[in-house]
Amino acid sequence: MKSFLFLVFLVSASGESLHYTINWPSGLSLGEATVRADRADKSGPWEFAVDIDASVPGFAVRDHYLSRATGDLCSVQLDKSYTHGKRKSEEKVTFDQQAHTATRETPNGGGKSDIKTGDCARDALTFIQFVRRELAQGRLAPQQQVIFGSVYSVRIEYMGAQSIKVGDQKADSDRILATIKGPSSDITVEIFFSRDAARVPLMAKVPLSLGVFSMELQQ
Repeated sequence: MKSFLFLVFLVSASGESLHYTINWPSGLSLGEATVRADRADKSGPWEFAVDIDASVPGFAVRDHYLSRATGDLCSVQLDKSYTHGKRKSEEKVTFDQQAHTATRETPNGGGKSDIKTGDCARDALTFIQFVRRELAQGRLAPQQQVIFGSVYSVRIEYMGAQSIKVGDQKADSDRILATIKGPSSDITVEIFFSRDAARVPLMAKVPLSLGVFSMELQQ
């Protein structure tokens, strides 16, 4: 669940490579995230990748996610792998948009299961790109299911324009609330998008048990 929250705003536009810091509630840095999005041409498929390193001495936290989607931003495949201390995990989710199913598989006999989906099902990485596209066109993404291992219902609300501090500079942003409900979770995240055509995610505030963590774009 925590990884999904950190991913909820970490997808860049075509050809972008963005870098973020992950901060403790105190403001001290916990780690960093690198984000990449590639597209061969304007009508071709997408590929999104996110790498998170929030390791501390004696405990490694490294996540890698790779998503492939159609030009219309419908998911094709999501690959997940992570190391959290001694725990390691890998997972693949393959989407069959015509059959309205997503198949979740874990290697080494970990199992296989099918998830029923709606039209143009999206994983977390593809979904946020869809949110950005809708914002750029003056619309809000409708409430929908988002696949990230489990199925999450995500609702987007526009809360108005707000000036925020990113690094040493002020930036104009649109404040968005993302309410995320899953099998055992119900949480609301604040996300601040740039007000230009790119709609770059500038910052997010994520409430967790230890306090409100933040992620901030490095410029």
